[in-house]
Amino acid sequence: MSTAILTGPPVPGSSLDADLRALGFAVEVASGPRETAALLARVPAGQRVALVDPRFVGHRHSLRLGLTDPRFAAAAVPGALTARPEARPALARALDATAADTAATAPGAAHPGAGHPQVLTAPLTDTLADALDADGVTVHRPALGTLVAAVPDEPEARHQARTAVQAVDEEAVRLKSAVKAHDGFFTTFFISTHSRYLARWCARRGLTPNQVTTASLLTALLAAGAAATGERAGYVAAGVLLLLSFVLDCADGQLARYSLQYSTLGAWLDATFDRAKEYAFYAGLALGAARGGDDVWVLALTAMVLMTCRHVVDFSFNEANAKTGGGSASAGLALSDRLDSVGWTVWARRMIILPIGERWAMIAVLTAVTSPRVVFWALIVGCSFAACYTTAGRLLRSVRNRTPRPEAAARALFELTDTGPLAAAFGALGRPRGAARRAAPLLLAVTAVLLLAAGLLSGHAWGAVAGAAAYAVLSGLAVARPLTGPVDWLLPPLFRAGEYGTILVLAARADAAQAVPAAFGLVAAVAYHHYDTVYRIRGGTGAPPGWLVRAIGGQEGRTLVVTVLAALLAHRGDDFTTALTALAVAVGLVVLVESIRFWVSSGAPAVHDEGETA
Repeated sequence: MSTAILTGPPVPGSSLDADLRALGFAVEVASGPRETAALLARVPAGQRVALVDPRFVGHRHSLRLGLTDPRFAAAAVPGALTARPEARPALARALDATAADTAATAPGAAHPGAGHPQVLTAPLTDTLADALDADGVTVHRPALGTLVAAVPDEPEARHQARTAVQAVDEEAVRLKSAVKAHDGFFTTFFISTHSRYLARWCARRGLTPNQVTTASLLTALLAAGAAATGERAGYVAAGVLLLLSFVLDCADGQLARYSLQYSTLGAWLDATFDRAKEYAFYAGLALGAARGGDDVWVLALTAMVLMTCRHVVDFSFNEANAKTGGGSASAGLALSDRLDSVGWTVWARRMIILPIGERWAMIAVLTAVTSPRVVFWALIVGCSFAACYTTAGRLLRSVRNRTPRPEAAARALFELTDTGPLAAAFGALGRPRGAARRAAPLLLAVTAVLLLAAGLLSGHAWGAVAGAAAYAVLSGLAVARPLTGPVDWLLPPLFRAGEYGTILVLAARADAAQAVPAAFGLVAAVAYHHYDTVYRIRGGTGAPPGWLVRAIGGQEGRTLVVTVLAALLAHRGDDFTTALTALAVAVGLVVLVESIRFWVSSGAPAVHDEGETA
């Protein structure tokens, strides 16, 4: 239970007490700053505390936005302030200082109708919010839009504020704000127009976003199972279930925003289940095709590799420019800005990058009416075009960017490279000096990937091993100095393409039966680790611990291990399949256990995806 302290006697006829209790607060009443400080001190240290001016007039959802969002240590709207346990000491200091100032000076005007000399005319909560900001505690101030939050100190102003409250349909505003601000065309116009009402239905029945997220996962797994039957009826059912899973996927985030039910566990589920659902469906399609005599596992793995590499381009670019902006002006950017000023071009550009709504709709429809092979070719072509389009746009924004990259951004890029102990050792031993020091990390990374590709295309098993060894050396040199160059954000996606592509090529040309399905499992396990790294960095906690990266070998170590396994086992029956499966299980177990430990811990951040179209 959280506690709300009214900083003065309640105003007759006000619904403030009822609104606060409806939001889950136990309400206490103080007579001014000094008694407010005393009541604050009596509230258990582990509780959230809200301070509310008794003259507050506004919508209940304004209070909900300002006082109940669990993502922020402190938050405020006009007339109301909240502090989580970590911000309580700063709030106590600010309140003690304000109480001392009030006692040392003439008291402010009494509250209308209250008659108590210690109630200040100026909102105490607003003064305290400013004091918290000055003390280094960031106070979140949510955008209220048309919602009302005011502290009128005259009867006429109070009447006007109440009239403004009645003029706004609070529920309509709340429903609208539950929808993600930037989403794809299909999601915005075909899903969110309906799923937000499902979110409200869930909220009124006490369901949580995590329960809806789990329902979405289970529905997607049912869709994958239906696709795995290989029958037309199964494909039709799979398409319908996949769309239903996506509706639930939208509803879980909308429920979180509608009721402000954010959580650390929810952040983890939201960050990982989308990929788990999509890749499980790929596997179901491949199994169903195999039942009909069509082996499409190579296409399924290719689609997964493309999708993951494309996402890493987005993640790396965003991390590289999070604190510096996207780049300086260019002709390409000027054209981009002009296109963004025309409404239909915004939606067209969102559609052609094949975000999750458009992608899942395409998969569902093609699954129902065509074959798995057609589905995968459509995905490969669409994802390839989207990857080229987005990467070209990011290069335009980067090549002329001369803004220095902060150390935190360079560190995030290094963490996204997933550099293991082998490459780190080569980087330390061969740290470039003199003229070599000026060699761009991107040039070294591209050379590393080209040598790896040359080894794979040589047709000789040990040639691939030699290419992987050269790749490990050069990838270590590429990250031996800070990644501060304007295009150094390309290193993580290049390394993803190198590792995943190696696994794909070696499994596809192996004589071992079921080698590609085993490789699909290995890439899925490694990709989970890479997505998990992204969301940890977004939460401000940094990459997974160093021991985890060392335990699973780093990207260059796994690449070398797979090439050695292929050289030794690829022509020995099922041994290569067994080795890939064992490696997939080992990597998957280690990263999943550590990921669960982190995301359910009390210190993990409640970060939710509000801007990516996935």
